[in-house]
Order: sequence, then C-alpha cells, then structure tokens
Amino acid sequence: MSKATCVVCEAQIALPDGCSEGELLVCTDCGAELEVVSLDPVAVEEAPQVQEDWGE
Repeated sequence: MSKATCVVCEAQIALPDGCSEGELLVCTDCGAELEVVSLDPVAVEEAPQVQEDWGE
C-alpha cells in the first residue's frame, strides 16, 4: 500500500488499492481534501475548491 504526505499537516495518508491520478482523498488528521496528482512518485496537492456557477 502506497502512502502520501498531506501537504497541509504532513500526516501520512494511505492510498486505497486501485487509486488513480485525479482521485480525491481526505486527510484523517486535518480534514483537508487532497487530489492525487502522481502515482510514481506518489504526490498529492490540495484539491481545488469548486466554485458555484450561478448562471453568470
């Protein structure tokens, strides 16, 4: 099982089996939403916040 380091609090996060790039994870320590950006080497970034589109 691969592990990633949270970019917010530096906690170790276990990647689920079959994890793929673009998958979203939640840090169990700080609750940050992270996106897997690379699997070799394993790297995560803070997931972009989705902006509401109110028809503008």
